Amino acid sequence: MSTDAIEAALRGLRDTLAADGYQLVWSMEEENRIGIQVVPGSDACAECLVPPELMRAIVDDELSGSRYRVGSITLPGST
Repeated sequence: MSTDAIEAALRGLRDTLAADGYQLVWSMEEENRIGIQVVPGSDACAECLVPPELMRAIVDDELSGSRYRVGSITLPGST
């Protein structure tokens, strides 16, 4: 799966997060893992963001059918 295909797989989630004031940023990690970072904008809806475990499951579901899975995940307020 190319980076274009990863972008396409995450497009729907990226659009959903953008509607709530967030930006989804991803990067390649080791082997078949991608790092996910959710960055809040100035008008981000804090109540709209799901916990890290649920976000991981959502992203992994979006990537189903590919060889990639979530490695690291960083959400606002998480450490």
